[in-house]
Amino acid sequence: MDTSAPASSAPARSDRSLGLLPEALQRRPKLFLALLCLLLWLPGFFTLPATDRDEARFAQASRQMVESGDYVRIRFGEEERNKKPAGIHWLQAASVHVLEATGLGTRDQIWAYRVPSLLGALLAVLATFHWGRGLVGRRAALLGAAMLASSLVLVAEAHIAKTDAALLATVTAAMGLFGIAYLRPALFGARQAAAFWLLLGLGVLLKGPIGPMVPLLCGITLAVSDRGAPWLRALRPLWGVPLMLAAAAPWFVAIGIATEGRFFAQAVGGDMLSKIGSGEEKHWGPPGFYLLSFGIAAFPGAWIVLCALPAAWRDRLNPPTRFLLAWVVPSWLVFEAVQTKLPHYTLPLFPALMLLGAAWAMDPVRRLPARGWRWAGVAVLVGVAVGLAVAAQGAAWYLLRALQPAGLLLVPLAGAVAFVLLRTAGRREWGRAGLLGALLAVPVYALVLEGVVPRLTPLWVAPRLAAAVAEQAPGLPPGQFGITSYSEPSVLFALGQDVRLLRTGGDAARFLAAAPGRVVAVGDRAEVDFRQAATTLAVSPQEIASVTGFNYSRGRWITLLLYRLTP
Repeated sequence: MDTSAPASSAPARSDRSLGLLPEALQRRPKLFLALLCLLLWLPGFFTLPATDRDEARFAQASRQMVESGDYVRIRFGEEERNKKPAGIHWLQAASVHVLEATGLGTRDQIWAYRVPSLLGALLAVLATFHWGRGLVGRRAALLGAAMLASSLVLVAEAHIAKTDAALLATVTAAMGLFGIAYLRPALFGARQAAAFWLLLGLGVLLKGPIGPMVPLLCGITLAVSDRGAPWLRALRPLWGVPLMLAAAAPWFVAIGIATEGRFFAQAVGGDMLSKIGSGEEKHWGPPGFYLLSFGIAAFPGAWIVLCALPAAWRDRLNPPTRFLLAWVVPSWLVFEAVQTKLPHYTLPLFPALMLLGAAWAMDPVRRLPARGWRWAGVAVLVGVAVGLAVAAQGAAWYLLRALQPAGLLLVPLAGAVAFVLLRTAGRREWGRAGLLGALLAVPVYALVLEGVVPRLTPLWVAPRLAAAVAEQAPGLPPGQFGITSYSEPSVLFALGQDVRLLRTGGDAARFLAAAPGRVVAVGDRAEVDFRQAATTLAVSPQEIASVTGFNYSRGRWITLLLYRLTP
């Protein structure tokens, strides 16, 4: 990448940085963004089985809402699921009802529960462009929205039936409205204020305090740095805060009554505080984790954002840049301080980061960062591009002992993507490089999500187990199937909420012997205990099938042996 020419050489080429689109799409940027999102996200959307653990838990809890008609309490199997509010379950249940009413899908298909995530991600991208125009200009907003759409973490979240993509939509829209109030408070009307507070109320119903936290910390930061908050009056908090609480309060009152207060004790004391004070479910990470993982989470646009950050900090007195930095910095520090860390936790900050990166890329008089910082960005781009291809092919070889044709195409494609983007940036067409990255991500993600991952059959233990049960014991009544040694949430989604989750091989033998016609799956580690208990009970279990796979949640291989009693 050529870095020797002065920044002043950029203006001659900046106007054609986004000249990659047909004229019709340039006139309809929201249509272009919607098409880009579908091209990026639909591969794998229908073909990827339910993933452990969160997606299967959310989807199964939503299916039990649909089947029971109880839209207040959240249950997973026989247990109460008192961790997150009900907002995402309502959206998923509504998706299932619409799809079943139109005959397009059923409650047994995991993609039916992914629709709210896909729509939430789409709304977040469109909101980034819509409100980003007032912060960084139309062309930079279009580039920033495209970079957001193609970021690896959002592509992943659009495929997963849980809260984060829907939460991103509410946060992005709310922060867009906040940006208007900050920059042009005189033009911020009561309807916009009402929309702002209602969006925060919806965010509370989706993921508790995370949604309101982002604008709250942003507002505090702006008030301190500006030594005043003239925008606060425009937001009308005196009636806005009660409106936000009123939007969320009915369900919280109902769930408090229905669970006799257990929801609040478990959601706040058990879930939220454990994430703050310790690495819940082994998801611990050191301070700096999100900075180190940003290059992966925000691929392929991360390197442009990294190159833009020094210039954004120098431009912090500029009100739009100041607002975007206040959106990112305090919340980022909070996420870094919390002990439990996952790459998608910082997703509500990505729209601001992408807009900062796009504004720098489209600036005709941009200043390039220091050489070391620049080459760090290059290393991130090349490393993640090649690493993604190698990881996909490596997973295929480890799990299948074979090379996937789609995986073989990934390696040269990833190298070509990195080369094209670096060459384009070397001509100082950074905006064009950003948009090219979003466009070239389409075949990369399609090969991974449609050509490689669904074909890694050892990963998908639960669907294969359900197929084996259906083949060997067709028409098995509810409650007549038990399993030990593999209690992942996908088992309940694949086989139904009446599956008996058994702790030991002895429990499996006693379950099998308790009634005729039952079937039990026993993990290879529990087989000796199962056989000993069966001998003690004087029963003769017959092996009817086996399923071997890789439990990626625990990082180990497992073989499940299916038994029924000899007639």
